[in-house]
Amino acid sequence: MSAESADLIRQQLEQLQDQLCAFFTSFEAPGARFREDIWQREEGGGGRTRVLRGEVFEQVGVAFSQVSGAALPASATQHRPELARSPFQAMGVSLVAHPRNPYLPTTHMNVRYLSVTKPDGTSAWWFGGGFDLTPYYPLLEDVVHWHRVAQALCAPFGPEVYPAHKRWCDEYFFLKHRAETRGVGGLFFDDLYAWGFDRCHAYWSAVARGFIDAYGPLVIRRKDSPYGERERQFQLYRRGRYVEFNLVWDRGTLFGLQSGGRTESILMSMPPLARWEYMHQVEPTSPEAQLQDYLRPRDWLAAAHRQAP
Repeated sequence: MSAESADLIRQQLEQLQDQLCAFFTSFEAPGARFREDIWQREEGGGGRTRVLRGEVFEQVGVAFSQVSGAALPASATQHRPELARSPFQAMGVSLVAHPRNPYLPTTHMNVRYLSVTKPDGTSAWWFGGGFDLTPYYPLLEDVVHWHRVAQALCAPFGPEVYPAHKRWCDEYFFLKHRAETRGVGGLFFDDLYAWGFDRCHAYWSAVARGFIDAYGPLVIRRKDSPYGERERQFQLYRRGRYVEFNLVWDRGTLFGLQSGGRTESILMSMPPLARWEYMHQVEPTSPEAQLQDYLRPRDWLAAAHRQAP
């Protein structure tokens, strides 16, 4: 990959961070601002981490990073062992939004690019990313909208892309120790290079742009929904699952920690408040109990079609 292409991707990612911050700030009271921290990494690279604490969003983190190193971490080479110990450069934007209202889902989006110098002196590159949704209360209308946007942005790249990357998301965001998905999925892809640079870059860009189309209507629809202490406590309990996934299973968290990244930026994805409760039980047939049925892979668009009048 040329230096010009790397500069283009960096500029695109910085602009994306700005756009995402403007999007989240637009829902808050006038004067709400992201705190920005500019940081440098001793081994190479750095980034800018932005965090917002507001009334609609209890915490939003939107981080840009560009880091380099002498050897790829193990989390990045488990599927490509031939690249172990290869010098690398990685850049990306990651966001996690934890809303205050329990009826507005938590969400995560990430787009990233890695380039590697192989032992024989040649280079390799790949794109990765996606977005996913973690609701606390099962609202089919919201889930279907989320997946319709995902399907639509995938469509220009072939009919097989949405089902493949949806399935990848379901499989990746799965808590094996709980036997449940982290949420209702979305899109996930990694090691994307076989399409050629231009097509891979175009798809990666479409996923980045599509996030606001997918999440914006949910914010408008749910941010002012009435709720009480029961819903709030359930939200905090379910946030504990989010923490469990990030610390036990997430490759992105492991990559950041193993590569000597900035810990505060890596762990900005954690909710500001969460709780655990031994042998937690919900009332049968309650809205809280219905959530469990959503935490397994399914064809959400087919489910919407079956329920259509």
